[in-house]
Amino acid sequence: MFQSRVVASLRRKEGFSRVYNTLIQSNSSTVLRHEPVRSFSSQTAKKCLFGVYGYRSFSKVHQVPSLRNMSTVASVASSKEGLKLLVTAGPRAQKMVGIWLFGSAAWVFSMVVLGGVTRLTRSGLSMTDWKFTGQLPPLSDEEWLLEFEKYKQSPEYKRVNKGMSIEDFKFIYWMEYAHRMWGRALGIMFALPFSYFLRKGYISLRLGLRLSTLFALGAGQGLIGWWMVKSGLEEPASEYTQPRVSPYRLAAHLTSAFIIYCGLFWTGLSVVMPEPPVESVAWARGAVKVRRFALPVSVLVGITAISGAFVAGNDAGHAYNTFPKMGDTWVPDDIFDMKPLIRNFFENTSTVQLNHRLLATATLVSIGTLWWSTRKLEIHPAVRSLIGSTFGMAALQVTLGVSTLLSYVPVSLGTAHQAGALTLLTLIILLNHTVRRPSMSLLKSLPQVVKTA
Repeated sequence: MFQSRVVASLRRKEGFSRVYNTLIQSNSSTVLRHEPVRSFSSQTAKKCLFGVYGYRSFSKVHQVPSLRNMSTVASVASSKEGLKLLVTAGPRAQKMVGIWLFGSAAWVFSMVVLGGVTRLTRSGLSMTDWKFTGQLPPLSDEEWLLEFEKYKQSPEYKRVNKGMSIEDFKFIYWMEYAHRMWGRALGIMFALPFSYFLRKGYISLRLGLRLSTLFALGAGQGLIGWWMVKSGLEEPASEYTQPRVSPYRLAAHLTSAFIIYCGLFWTGLSVVMPEPPVESVAWARGAVKVRRFALPVSVLVGITAISGAFVAGNDAGHAYNTFPKMGDTWVPDDIFDMKPLIRNFFENTSTVQLNHRLLATATLVSIGTLWWSTRKLEIHPAVRSLIGSTFGMAALQVTLGVSTLLSYVPVSLGTAHQAGALTLLTLIILLNHTVRRPSMSLLKSLPQVVKTA
């Protein structure tokens, strides 16, 4: 009797092996064979494979696109396999954290724009002291007169604004005060939800470390801002030089703001869109080709934006207000007058403006080349739309820059140009995030081409 049971068991295993081999052979085909699947249900296959060979190991090793239709549940589970989510407390928590991060990024965007208005209205040096916790504005006439007397001791009042009325002083004071307090309000708006999400367990360790770093950078941004302002309160080296903040410190302040903004925006995208939009292997391959070109273009966009900070720091926008020539020549004669040579690229007005013009032109050409070279690629429609939008924004940004220069840098156009730089940076970040590499589990589940109705 025992022998007959063994023989029967072996026969059942032999029969199952034939079914198993049939399933494995079907994996090598790019077309799903529906006939064998109908005679062998997915639930039965799972039970048999788990009992004899171990279904879990089988599903990890042998799952291919041709078997996606066998079980919707299995397909969904596979798409999450190997994907490390930044927010693991469910879709609702994911949405809440995403809204908070995008709101914080928008706040930083507004800070950059407000900072541009403050600089263009020459309001940044109106407050001659700084407290980390902030301070109340003047509330009485006596307090206003006291603040005005402090400002009268500054080089800017003596050389630029001598004779200014107290009403004009109040305007520039309120601009700088609003900029500082808006930054402190951002810190509170970021810290309170961060603490709440940590307590609720919404944030993973990886996300927590990243956000803590961004919060530290935000706190340091206030110190960098005062370090920048302090340079403008010092007496200039020459009596013929207008007092202004150090271009190096201004560039550091603006670059730090860009880094914080990019970090918040990229992290928010990673929370709400853990996988890039790909629906086929062909689209994934197209995204790889776009990514190879988009990354160096992104670096060029960032360098161009930082060079604009040196244009602002040296007031280079008020020189050579002609285009495309700089005055009567294409290249000014004094672009290498400073010693050592490297100083010209950061302190020489002529060289700084020429450098920004060349970088802006190179950025427009490179983004245009990216758009042209990807016209016939098989890529996701969202990626194609982003490339077109980025090209359009780059053209608009160059137009704004030229208009600002020809108009002798009015506040409206200068602010729009600074906001345009950050908008272009936003689009290029979004493009890089959309064409990033998907997880291996998603790649394994993709068909070769998109199925159309």
